[in-house]
Parts: sequence; structure tokens; C-alpha cells
Amino acid sequence: MSRPTHDLAEVFRRYGDAYRQQAGAACSTAQRRVMAAIETCRTAALGGHVEQCDACGHQRIAYNSCRNRHCPKCQSLARAAWLARRHAELLDTEYFHVVFTVPASIAAIAFQNKAVVYGILFRATAETLRTIAADPRHLGADIGGLAVLHTWSQTLVHHPHLHCLIPGGGLSPDRTRWVSCRPGFFLPVRVLARLFRRLVLEALQAAFEAGQIRCVGTLGALADPPTWARTLAAARQTDWVVYAKPPCAGPQQVLDYVGRYTHRVALSNDRLLDLDGGQVRFSYRNARATTGPRRKTMTLAAPEFIRRFLLHVLPAGFHRIRYFGFLANRHRRDALARCRQLLSAAPASSTAAAEATRHDDPPPIPAAVARRICPACQQGRLIRVEYLAPDPRCPVIPDTS
Repeated sequence: MSRPTHDLAEVFRRYGDAYRQQAGAACSTAQRRVMAAIETCRTAALGGHVEQCDACGHQRIAYNSCRNRHCPKCQSLARAAWLARRHAELLDTEYFHVVFTVPASIAAIAFQNKAVVYGILFRATAETLRTIAADPRHLGADIGGLAVLHTWSQTLVHHPHLHCLIPGGGLSPDRTRWVSCRPGFFLPVRVLARLFRRLVLEALQAAFEAGQIRCVGTLGALADPPTWARTLAAARQTDWVVYAKPPCAGPQQVLDYVGRYTHRVALSNDRLLDLDGGQVRFSYRNARATTGPRRKTMTLAAPEFIRRFLLHVLPAGFHRIRYFGFLANRHRRDALARCRQLLSAAPASSTAAAEATRHDDPPPIPAAVARRICPACQQGRLIRVEYLAPDPRCPVIPDTS
């Protein structure tokens, strides 16, 4: 696959200084750090090394990555390793892709209180799924899954939502049986949406009363308790959206989808089409289009494009991937072993058998990456022969991943 013609680092190098001056204090220290990291990624500023083929002697210079988790070029190996671990944990059963989102009024509060509200969304999502699944009227089982936070839409506007990948069943309360959901149906989405709405709003109210919610600027009026109460009351009357369906191409499809952004955010470099005249043109997918092509293009002034990208810089140390139920970290290994034991004893459904053929073996890391094959002779192996020190004229960029 050919490399993208343009990349995000080029946008920042061309227009980043002007944006910083224009934005002033509105561009936070964390956002400036992300910009600086991406600008210097894989350049002499961060140092690197010289590689030489042990067969033909071909040499190439490889500069160090910034390792910032917001960088589109970084951490491809870390992403591949994460996908391989998750692939190895897939169970021989049907899987479901569930998406939880919030209305615009709550998304606006989340933008000014990212760590608090994003944490609330994770906790409410896990509690909603586990509570409804444990109800004997629905499934009557202890389930597990993973959730990944996305904060963007295809056009880079702020749109927080959680993608969840969940096995279609769970352990019985006494952990002696695997309880499967109905084929093609996991849990009722309207019931999930109502409980999710209640849990989020209750948690927001508690955080507000504890002084953990900050409302300034356009949301300054929400600092007034009666106005805050009216805002939550209006959100309580709104239908919240929860989407659930079996992944049509198996759980690996959803893993690949969420994996695109587990080690970066918002935009991949191959979506950038052109940089010219102070404008940035990029492609996006319009899922609501009913006629014509769904793949469209958008052109934004460079400062607006940079502003939209920086909307999605996460708080330092915030984990955008979390696990719940029997897949929670502290007892995942034992729980997966028990699930596999019970599933192997149960008669396999046709769906489960079809899925089993998809994930018997973890996806391999590309051989050219794993073995470092020489691009010139395609036979030798590249080995490091010299280290290059970082350029002392450039500032050290802290690792924020």
C-alpha cells in the first residue's frame, strides 16, 4: 500500500504556528504538546538510527516516533499486538456490536469536563449492560465485554460515544452454565437506552453537587443550579440512542474497526486529500446518505481543521479502552477459561461454528514489520548499525501516551 500524499504533521508544520498565535490561551498546554509531538514525529528532532541490510548492504535512516497516542503515524505495532491479544480472547459464540451515545446538551458538558464525564459514560455503560443482562426477564447471566471511547464524528466535530464488543451470552449466576442469548438478538435497546440515560443523569447530578463539574464560557449559565436542573430535565425527556446488532462479518470486523483508533484519534492520514491556500481537504463517510456515494469530501480552513482535531485530545492518563464483567482485568483469565470450558460442553450453534472458523488463529503481524525485510533486495534483514542523537536545537517532547 502506498503512503498517503499528505499527513497531519504537514498540516501542523504549515499552519500550526499561526493557529497557536490565533488561539492564544484557548489552545491548552496539552493540545500544544500534542501538536509539537506530531510535528517532530519521525524527524531528526527526536533522533533515530541507521539500518543496514545484512545481505546487500542497503542502508536507510529511521527516525524515532513521538509515541504520542494522538499521532496518526505512531504505535502501529502496539495496535497490532493489542488486536492479537483481543483476537486470542474471542469466544466460540456470537458477538454483538453495541454503541452508546449522548445528546448534544450532555456532549457539550462532557467537552468542558472530559475526565469526569467520560468516566461517567464508561461506568454507566458497563452498569447498564450488566444490569439488564443479569435480569432473568432478558438474559439472566453475568456478561463481559470491552468498550472503546470515540469522541469524534467523521467530520471531526465533538461527538462522544462508546463502541462495545460483547459476547452473545454469559455465565449463569452459579457459574455452572453458559447462557446464550437468542440468535441475532442481544438485549432490548430501548431498555438499555432508558437505564443508560438515568444512570448518566444521576451521576452528572452527583458530580455537580460535589463541585466536580465546571461550566464556563457558553455553558456559564449551567453553573446556576436551577438552570442546570432544567438542562438535565430536558435531557431526561430526550430519547437517547443505543445501537446494537451482530457484527455482520464476525467480531474481528468490529475489533478491526475500533482498533483503528485505539492508538490514535479522529483522523487517519489516508483521509487527507489536499493542503493548499490555507485550506485542508479530507474525505469522510456520510452514513445517512440514502442516494449517491457515501464517501464525500469536506474542505476546512486550516485553523478550523486544527481546532476540530484538537477537540479530541484526551486528558493525561485517561484510558480510552476499558473492560467490564467477566472480561475485567483482575479475573479475565480465569473467567475466559471457565467460559471456554462451558461453551465446549454445550452444542455449538451454526453461528458459533461459523465464527469459530474466523478466529482460530490470531491475525499475524505483517512479516515486513516483524522481520524487517530489506526493501531493496527483499532477502536480507535490516539491522541497526548506528544511533542518531536527537537534535539539541529542538525541545524534548514528553511522551503523553
